[in-house]
Amino acid sequence: MDDREAGSAGDAEPAPDLSEVAAQCAAADLLDFAAQLAGLAEDLKALAAKPIGPTPTLAEPDHPPEATSSDL
Repeated sequence: MDDREAGSAGDAEPAPDLSEVAAQCAAADLLDFAAQLAGLAEDLKALAAKPIGPTPTLAEPDHPPEATSSDL
């Protein structure tokens, strides 16, 4: 290695420790997950504020069903 390469190699930042990089990634993932949970909590809060009404059913027929031979 010549002097130019030795001088530029000394200026380089040391490589970050892999455990530090992993911790930073995990922290970022946890923050993202917490934001998603907060969004879900807001959605649940909005749903909880809505009253639960009866589910719509098919309209009742105007006349009762005719008796068949199996009903007798």
